[in-house]
Amino acid sequence: MQPLYRNFETQAQIDTQYNPSLALAAGDNPMQHFARRAVEARSTLQNSLDVPYGPTLAETLDIFPADTPNAPVFVFVHGGYWRALSSKDFSGIALGLHALGITAVVVNYALCPYVIIDEIVRQTRAACAWVVRNIAQHGGDPSRVAIGGHSAGGHLCAMALQTEWARDYGLPQNPFAAAILVSGLYDLALLRYSYLQPMIQLDEATVRRCSPAFNVRPCATPLWITWGGAESSEFAHQSELYYGAWLALGNQALLEEQPHANHFTAIHGFESPSSPICQWLNNTLKGTVP
Repeated sequence: MQPLYRNFETQAQIDTQYNPSLALAAGDNPMQHFARRAVEARSTLQNSLDVPYGPTLAETLDIFPADTPNAPVFVFVHGGYWRALSSKDFSGIALGLHALGITAVVVNYALCPYVIIDEIVRQTRAACAWVVRNIAQHGGDPSRVAIGGHSAGGHLCAMALQTEWARDYGLPQNPFAAAILVSGLYDLALLRYSYLQPMIQLDEATVRRCSPAFNVRPCATPLWITWGGAESSEFAHQSELYYGAWLALGNQALLEEQPHANHFTAIHGFESPSSPICQWLNNTLKGTVP
């Protein structure tokens, strides 16, 4: 049988690797955890919700400012395979960051199939540009902005890292002080043959444009690429592929598996100030990394 892509011969093989819900135990609903922590964050932390960063109704930010002025900033882009969830589902990521004096910004964006992935990339870039230009009005330090995302959000942040910021936005070419990509997708080709295709509508041109592993540019932003050790082997492959492409351009990054974490728990660390994720962001943004 002729492979669909690499060594995958059937959609079922691809879906087994790329549908994390298939690996959950019966009755396990990870979104219940995120919903509970999101409500906790919005009810206990100061916030400005649904701040517009672009012209469409979907283009909004939820800002959770630190208690101290001129604070470092972390911009989070959520997952959901570009076709599900919203910023409100992930307010909880602000909990660990706020405890460390970091302003958190959670990005909302339009979803497939109402828009295509290129438009979501554009919205992500617009959101990041808005934060750099405007976060000082919300107590943040625009010179200490980090970005990060999970799953599809990891893909979108990788696309942001390859942006020609000086040419296209008039910003510094490397405007981010740090980036962290969790369980991201960096080669989209396999997804054309997956259960997601009817919703995300990938074609060959989109795969070429929107696969970060094949479009890396030289970039001075400190980067941490991570995924859960309990995820399918393809999430490790995706991270290792992007890491190799990143290093090939002379960039620097950390590549580290999170032992025992699955696709959903891999971002629980944002909720705890003592977690490796929060500590790495805190140390990098505050310039205390050894």
